[in-house]
Amino acid sequence: MRDHTLETLLDLNGFIAEVEDGFWVKIEAKKVKNMSINKPFGIKYSLTLHAPTGARILGYDNAHQVPKASKKKPHDHVHKEQKIVQYEYKSAVKLLEDFWKDVDKFLASRRH
Repeated sequence: MRDHTLETLLDLNGFIAEVEDGFWVKIEAKKVKNMSINKPFGIKYSLTLHAPTGARILGYDNAHQVPKASKKKPHDHVHKEQKIVQYEYKSAVKLLEDFWKDVDKFLASRRH
């Protein structure tokens, strides 16, 4: 299955921006030399939300295996509140949508 939106994600590599009250996001996305079961779309990515102190609050990435998951599954996962949960990567656009939705949800929760 080919993801035709990968170039969008790859173009965002190195993107860093403040989103609200010192909170900031960072996006990294690079092609890997060889596709594998762990990175079936041929990219390594990390989308993170950070506190003003730099501490990571939220992270979508595929850098390592999800704890207790099969080694034969893709490594896509989400770091939320000290938990790591499997993430089902469908496309780069869906990944970006899911990430920004969670960023917005976190920022909205701080306002109330």
